[in-house]
Amino acid sequence: MTEQAGHTPVRVTRTTSTVRAEAGGHERRGPVTLGQANMIRCILRDEPDQMNIHDVWPVPSDATTQDVLDALRALAVRHDALRTTFPHPAGTAPREQRVAPAAHFTVTVLDHDELPTDDARYAEELAREARRTPFRLDHDFPLRAVLVTRRGTPLWLALAACHAATDGSALALLREEWLALLAGGALPDVAVTPLALAAEEAGPAGTRMSEASLRHWQRILRTGPQAMFAEPAAHGTETHAPCLTLRSRRGAHALARTAERTGALPSTVLLTAWCALVAHRAGQPVCVVALPTSNRFRSRLARTIAPLSQDALLALDTRVPTFDALLRTAWGATLNAYRHSRFDAQRLWDMIGKTTRERGSHFARDVVFNDISALPATLAGAAPPDTAAPDLELAWGPAQTLPSRLLTFVHETAPVLRLATWADPALFPRDRAEDLATGLVHLLEAAADKDVPLASLTEVTGVLPAARGAEWTRVDGCWVSPAAVADTLSRALDGRPVHVTADPDAGLVAYLPSGAEPLTPARAHAALMAALPGHPGVLAPRRYVIVADPPAETDRTGAWLRQRTLTEGTGREAADTT
Repeated sequence: MTEQAGHTPVRVTRTTSTVRAEAGGHERRGPVTLGQANMIRCILRDEPDQMNIHDVWPVPSDATTQDVLDALRALAVRHDALRTTFPHPAGTAPREQRVAPAAHFTVTVLDHDELPTDDARYAEELAREARRTPFRLDHDFPLRAVLVTRRGTPLWLALAACHAATDGSALALLREEWLALLAGGALPDVAVTPLALAAEEAGPAGTRMSEASLRHWQRILRTGPQAMFAEPAAHGTETHAPCLTLRSRRGAHALARTAERTGALPSTVLLTAWCALVAHRAGQPVCVVALPTSNRFRSRLARTIAPLSQDALLALDTRVPTFDALLRTAWGATLNAYRHSRFDAQRLWDMIGKTTRERGSHFARDVVFNDISALPATLAGAAPPDTAAPDLELAWGPAQTLPSRLLTFVHETAPVLRLATWADPALFPRDRAEDLATGLVHLLEAAADKDVPLASLTEVTGVLPAARGAEWTRVDGCWVSPAAVADTLSRALDGRPVHVTADPDAGLVAYLPSGAEPLTPARAHAALMAALPGHPGVLAPRRYVIVADPPAETDRTGAWLRQRTLTEGTGREAADTT
């Protein structure tokens, strides 16, 4: 007997079937693709339940267990990605992919006397459980399959997938092809393989595209806010946030009407409304948001089985008078962000490190907006099209630990607007998170009838801007608390007194004593940069002034200026060690 969570105990027999997929030919090797390298970096850093993906595939009523296995075998023969591993020495990130001529994999078969009433939910739970176990990049078949049967009849195939082999779009394509195989249908020609894509990316055109992407990101990192939610309650680099799901026919109707009135695409209208609302709530003139993109807009890559998805980074300047004016700029800005979403992840993070060290900032991927409503098939967790949604309904779900403060998935835009949001509870208690979701619907409804002045967003949406004390100020495009800068720098330097001033022209200037062990601007800057993660209201000073001894009145700038200066500098330059 086994008991499924929330269900009546039923008898389950567990067996495994081993499948061998022979593609023929010889082993092939080559560099990893940009998308593979990006995902591998995240896989090695993050927990498996955050990085693995999952889906549940319904088995057609006339298919047998052997049919299911044969269709999986055909997919493994057809697609190089399913026979690819990533060899690498321990402690290093793979830089090579190896395509084997054959693959072996097992399918766990769970046969039940009876299934729970909600058997689809049960299969979803099995898929989620399967994704909690990491895949060995150098060894494992990239699909972990559990076949749910009732008295020998297959009903559901619950899958976890390694993100180094597939992304959401690729997994949806595999589902589509698997169903076609079971139906005896023909499949299209195999698209660009990962090895061919890697060669293309390493060529002149691919290199130029990657370089352009790095320049796009660097410009935003140098000028945009380092964190969207730099405010007193924001702390730490991760949040444990419950899921809030919005289902609204009103929202979908208003979205369609706004798109019709303005002539813009519904997806652009929705993104623009969300950015306007988030920037308003954060009190930021520019909304910096990561837009995971499938990178499948080129037809030859549309059906590639590989992780093509990478972040597009959008910086949308909301300093325009009305929603329509913002919408007009959003289309071009979003398209430009998507054009610059293919890059070498290692080089990107090297650039981020160099750029933020020079600026004295820490890049916080605070806001993520992932519109998957147009995927070619529906992934698990994004239920089938909603035909019975209410005018507006909010539902709370389980919490997840995430490296962002506001993560949103758009699952459907018509006939209902359905999105899931995880908002940092320190910034968005449940009532405020609900206000944000309903505020989006209110904004769309207002924009459906006429243009909306952005100055009226509080009145229109009911969402209030962030409250910051009088000590907060804007420096170099970022909200900063000079007191928090002084406190963080003091803690990083073993508690020595620090005084920080903010000037519109000079920026932040830190005054601090040398102490028993001689201190340099470079040492002070390095110590603060190491402490920056998790402190979004802290920006490194533009100059560090090292004095001999602290004054008696450490909170008075004039007192520090009267002390004997030993050295001063930015702390950024390699030569700046005095």
